[in-house]
Amino acid sequence: MVTSTRDSGKPKYLQIADDLAQQIKGMDLPPGEQLPSESHLMEKYVASQGTVRKAFAELRATGLIETRHGKGSYVKRRPPVRRKSSDRFRRSHRTAGKAAYLAEAEQAGSTPSVSVLYVGPVDAPEEIAERLSVPAGAKVLARRRLYFSDGIPTEEATSYLPWDIAKDIPELFEENPGGGGIYARLEEHGHTLKELSETVRVRLATKHEIGALSLSPGSPIIHLTRNAESEAGRIIEVCDTFMAADQFVLEYRIPADD
Repeated sequence: MVTSTRDSGKPKYLQIADDLAQQIKGMDLPPGEQLPSESHLMEKYVASQGTVRKAFAELRATGLIETRHGKGSYVKRRPPVRRKSSDRFRRSHRTAGKAAYLAEAEQAGSTPSVSVLYVGPVDAPEEIAERLSVPAGAKVLARRRLYFSDGIPTEEATSYLPWDIAKDIPELFEENPGGGGIYARLEEHGHTLKELSETVRVRLATKHEIGALSLSPGSPIIHLTRNAESEAGRIIEVCDTFMAADQFVLEYRIPADD
């Protein structure tokens, strides 16, 4: 069956995008539903593959769908996680036994989960070594995790900790370091956190990042690197994270006084 789009004044791809958007908003295509295949839409709208792909790109840009690498396009199931810098590392979360990601995901109404990819010694990459004030290539403890929200991968994070600190905290070598995460364990062993600072960049995803987060080629990611400083003035952890840009809203509170 051939479907004709109504507004002939618009480019064909926008007409297709508008029609699909109406189906999404009208719940004919409900949250989590997979969109019809490109070949099906090409036949339905009498359009080329390039035109259908431009329509999908328009829907992704407006936040209505997400494309999972090698799996197709789906109606988004939830709003982005709102990451509040002023709240996510509160000591009260750690005391309650919740790591920052779990607390955020629950507040967003999604079901969080985490897969531990690696825990063990590595040679410190140059940027990480500089942040930790150790020689490039020095042995550090790395903890690499892949985080999911409602079963969908949203970010991959690697924590790097100085070896002289990590070696005396056996829980840091476990896949599950216990309630409150690694910051709770560090504080229990006398490394009380004083301040956390973050560097945020937005760039295109690499091949590895596309595969890890099931992204479309050319997708943007948020690349966030965080330093955790102790009251003794030492950086005791650097966390290098890449995040699906359309899954997060970063919110910062900045004091205006001197």
